Amino acid sequence: MSILFFIASKLIWVLIRPETWLVIGLAWGCLLLKLHKISRARRVLSATLIAALAITILPLGELLIRPLETSYPANPTITAPNGIIVLGGAEDARRTAYWRQVQLNDAAERFTAALALARRFPNAKIVFTGGSGSLRDALGKGISGATVAKLFFSEQGIPANRLILESKSRNTAANARLTYALLRPKPGQTWVLVTSAFHMPRAMRSFRRAGWTGVIPYPVDYRSGRFADDIGWNLAKNLKTLNIAVKEYVGLLAYSLTGR
Repeated sequence: MSILFFIASKLIWVLIRPETWLVIGLAWGCLLLKLHKISRARRVLSATLIAALAITILPLGELLIRPLETSYPANPTITAPNGIIVLGGAEDARRTAYWRQVQLNDAAERFTAALALARRFPNAKIVFTGGSGSLRDALGKGISGATVAKLFFSEQGIPANRLILESKSRNTAANARLTYALLRPKPGQTWVLVTSAFHMPRAMRSFRRAGWTGVIPYPVDYRSGRFADDIGWNLAKNLKTLNIAVKEYVGLLAYSLTGR
């Protein structure tokens, strides 16, 4: 069932991505032109152009993502945690395998913040949880995120006896469930959860439902800032942030409906 949920979530996401609807608008408008329905074609193409311009000029994604990123405070107070849990998603496993050196993506702060915490609390375990979130790896092909994490932390001087790796999970719910089964946290223990700020609400919900207590959220990788500073002409950046925001809200809804 988890594999089916994973595959279905990937396919559904393709259909609801904002750029998919921009392409649908263009295709629909062109079809109407071909059918000589000029008036309707103008309306559809005009609406698509207005939407594209709004996304290009206004940081709409930042407006959506801001409430998620402010759900938990930045830089929380931490005292002698038992471990630091890093959620997968910052690693680029395919390019790491290709180039044979660690490759990270825009969420690299998950790794760098965890490394800083590891040095700050030398007695804490570093727990990485993440297999592959790629649809093409759904049948187990390719290297896992845990493999990249092991290489990264080893290169940074973290000894192997401090690392605990979970390599089977493909989504946040599985991160929480499989890591709980692996660690069997005891009452009174403190675990720091490191993930992107926009993803922290869904992560904390999943960890609580998996039975975790004593988890301190440590949000990183912020994508929003002052709205006025980001007004300009930047379709690629604005569309990417909008995609992240929409995906996260849809993920929260899906997890709520399925009890994950």
